Amino acid sequence: MRASAALLCAALSFPGQVAHAQAWPTKPVRLLVGYAAGGGTDILARTFAQKMSEGFGRPVLVDNRPGAAGNIATELTVRSQPDGYTLLMGNVGPMAVNPHLYRMSVDPLRDLAPITLIALAPLLVVVHPSLPVRSLKELADYARRESGKLSYSSAGVGSSNHLAGALFNIEAGTNVEHVPYKGAAPALADLIAGNVQLSFQTLPSVGDHVRNARLRALAVTSARRSVTYPEVPTSAESGFKGFEVSAWYSMVAPAGTPRAVVDRVRDEVVKALAQKDVRDRLSFDGAEPVGSTPEAFAAFMRAETQKWGRVVRLSGMKAE
Repeated sequence: MRASAALLCAALSFPGQVAHAQAWPTKPVRLLVGYAAGGGTDILARTFAQKMSEGFGRPVLVDNRPGAAGNIATELTVRSQPDGYTLLMGNVGPMAVNPHLYRMSVDPLRDLAPITLIALAPLLVVVHPSLPVRSLKELADYARRESGKLSYSSAGVGSSNHLAGALFNIEAGTNVEHVPYKGAAPALADLIAGNVQLSFQTLPSVGDHVRNARLRALAVTSARRSVTYPEVPTSAESGFKGFEVSAWYSMVAPAGTPRAVVDRVRDEVVKALAQKDVRDRLSFDGAEPVGSTPEAFAAFMRAETQKWGRVVRLSGMKAE
C-alpha cells in the first residue's frame, strides 16, 4: 500500500519518470563490480544480481572491471547513461576513501545517485598471543610505552584494515607501524606467524584462529556487539568511542537516474535482504543487513567521506 501511494504521488508530480519506471527494465541491467571475480564484493554482487533478475523479470549481469582500487568501475559508472541500466556495487574504498588518495576525474558524492546501503561489516582487533595485552586499552597503553615497536598488517594501502589501523593511531595516540601486503591472506599469515603483532581483520577471516587461540580478539569495531562474538566488547565499550570502522556494501547508479527507477532498485534490494539465503550469505561474511533509503545512504556517504578524508590527511596516507 505504501509503495502504491508513493507511486501515485510520483505520478502526479513526475508522470514521465513514473512511466519510465513502469516500463523499466526492458533489457538486461549491468551491475559493475570494481574487483576481480571470486572476491567478497563480487560474490555478494552476484547474490543480489540473481535476486534482482527474478524481481525485474530481466537479467542483471555482473560486469567485473577490476583495477585502480575500484576507481575504474566507479568512473565507468559515472560516464554511463543515467537510465537505470548501469548500476555499481559500491564500497568504502572508491566511494569515500579514494577521492582523498587518488586523482580521480569524478566525485562520487556529486556524480553518483545513492540507492541503498546494503550491509555493514565490522572488523575484529586481533593480536598475536605473544603480545601481553587483553583489552583495547591495554593495547593502546602498551603501544604508547613501546612507541614505534609494534606493527599491524593490512591487505594494502587504503584497505579497510589500513584505514582501521590509521584511525586507531589517531584515536589512541599511538604510533603502530603499517605493513601493507598484497591481499588479505598474506597479511593474516604474517600475523599468525608473529611477524607483525596486530591487525584489524574481518570476522570470518579470523574466526577459526581466535577459537584455536592462534590469535586473541580484543574488540569489535562496530557500534554494537557482534552476534558471532558476543563476548568481545565494542571499541566504544573499551573506551574508544571514535574508533568505529566497518567495511560496507552499497548500490549506486549514475547521477540523474530517475528517482522512480532508483526506488525500484532499492525495493528489490530490500526484498532480497529479507530472504534467508541472502542473510545467511551476509552472516557468512560477518556483515549485517541495512537496506537504507537513498537519503539516509547519501548522508552516510557524506559522513564517511568526511571521516576518512580526515584520517587520510592526519595519517599522511599515500596511494601506492
